[in-house]
Amino acid sequence: MCGIAGSVNCNDVFEKDIRYLYDIKNVLKRRGPDQDGVYINNDVALVHTRLAVIDVMKGIQPMITKEYGEDYIIVYNGEIYNTDEVRNELKYKGHRFNGHSDTEVVLKAFIEWGEESVKKFNGIFAYAIWNENDNSLFMARDRMGVKPLFYSQKGDRLIFSSEIKGMLAHPLIKPHVDLTSIAEIMLIGPGRTMGYGVYKDISELLPGYCATFKDGRLKIQKYWELEDKECNDTFEECLEKVTYLVTDSIKRQIVSDVPLGTFLSGGLDSSAISAITNREYKKQNRQLDTFSVEYVDNEKYFKVNKFQPNSDNIYVDKMAEFLGSNHHYIKVDTPELVKALFMSVDARDLPGMADVDASMLLFCREVKNTCKVALSGECADEIFGGYPWYRDKEIRMTDGFPWSQSTAYRCSLLRDEFKSSINAQQYVYEKYLDTIGKVNVPDNFDKTEKRMREMFRLNVDWFMQNLLERKDRMSMYSGLEVRVPFCDYRIAEYLYSVPWKYKDYEGREKGLLRKALEVDNCLPEEILWRKKSPYPKTHNPNYLSAVTKLMEEVIEDSSSPILHIVKKSELEKLLDREEEIYWYGQLMAKPQTIAYLLQINYWLDKYNICMV
Repeated sequence: MCGIAGSVNCNDVFEKDIRYLYDIKNVLKRRGPDQDGVYINNDVALVHTRLAVIDVMKGIQPMITKEYGEDYIIVYNGEIYNTDEVRNELKYKGHRFNGHSDTEVVLKAFIEWGEESVKKFNGIFAYAIWNENDNSLFMARDRMGVKPLFYSQKGDRLIFSSEIKGMLAHPLIKPHVDLTSIAEIMLIGPGRTMGYGVYKDISELLPGYCATFKDGRLKIQKYWELEDKECNDTFEECLEKVTYLVTDSIKRQIVSDVPLGTFLSGGLDSSAISAITNREYKKQNRQLDTFSVEYVDNEKYFKVNKFQPNSDNIYVDKMAEFLGSNHHYIKVDTPELVKALFMSVDARDLPGMADVDASMLLFCREVKNTCKVALSGECADEIFGGYPWYRDKEIRMTDGFPWSQSTAYRCSLLRDEFKSSINAQQYVYEKYLDTIGKVNVPDNFDKTEKRMREMFRLNVDWFMQNLLERKDRMSMYSGLEVRVPFCDYRIAEYLYSVPWKYKDYEGREKGLLRKALEVDNCLPEEILWRKKSPYPKTHNPNYLSAVTKLMEEVIEDSSSPILHIVKKSELEKLLDREEEIYWYGQLMAKPQTIAYLLQINYWLDKYNICMV
């Protein structure tokens, strides 16, 4: 994976743009610590920082090629998992290749098929291609939104970057926010509306979209969308397709010229990825490296709850033994977890998922010492129906985002001037309605089936996007590439149309996936049918004490920027609150809510945020 950025100006690239390239190269260096490069001509300035994974010697960027007398330059971030198929098709059409990188395949595909080329790719990507002959820039982002791409149009200039920090490095982009930004942070956060960069004048190219910038005009178009279809497959046919899609996706994603490992939590998703990867590795007489996170004293303080009846460590040990993997436990202690709260804001450029972000950042930092690429189990819960709100009939039939039923509480924290200016319920509810409005099922669908389609869209368009953003920023902060096999768009396309009664096999969360993996015979029975467990977080009471102490210091300091947005009295009530509040599903309870507000305070200060 890599970092990309650039500036296109129809009236020549200014000296400021050129200086900006070197600034952004520095701020994006964590995404690509191995190599970097720039390309500059009269109209465009491009920058690339590279994490070399495929074709280390010949995949250097910006990559320049001349075909049919025309010059093309690409900056690319991602991995294409059907590279061989597309390359062979291009060879048949007469194209020649200098190496075996997917970057060269993406560039040659654009030369051959133009804007339609993006539809050829199965992968995770964000890239920009400059056609020097007609002075146009083509940008594209993968279907599921795994890789990021932000942009801003300033008059006849277009500025783009992999991360918000790259945008802010440009002199024309300021860290300004408005009322809508505050609504996002306080009412939607740590999620974020797709396409909206939170900062004023920063937008995000949506998943499944591409864009062309020419003569000062930006044309954005959709090239992919989930389609409402009726599935006529039998359950047995469905099992066969799911088994094929999951195993094929994993096998495609283990291709790497550098060391690769897998995250292993002991849950169904990471265990399945590890098992299938391990099966392929054994054919090559290779031992798989697996990694899991644990918290100091978690065993001491762990308490059984409805979301997590067992500690994960028991299953991690059993799975590592089953695989015969070289397993690495990465321990995280409370002091470093608290410190990483603020590092994770630096990685996201926004407040995030509190210790869920922080622990992932610390985890990835240690994984990078062994591997350069890792596979992770994100996205299976959204696509196969694994979350509690899929199964709780009351929650799933209630209007609103199922992981965030706390709009009234969130709004109560706001100072009166923001509360009166922002219609909190309307702001959140309209976004909810816009999302479920994308569902257009056949008339013969019953109420439950229609609702489960809506739940799929809500989870894929919102909850999954937040987890993908977390995964990308926390891993790339240490130059670790993390791939997500369950996020293969082919799996999403097929599972979107699969009836809920199939997904709900035997009344179990992800029942269909469990049965498919049982057919594949890749997992021990006790792993295959264990109850879903959420992402591991600390149970150490020292964490709550630590974030509470930090918040008390924020409250006592009248210059704390968060006090310009949130009522001091409400923060004090939060610290004294005994009943539990779930800010963002089961992942963010009271300790994480306090930590999120600390992140907001840090973000406002560190980024010198200005309200306009």
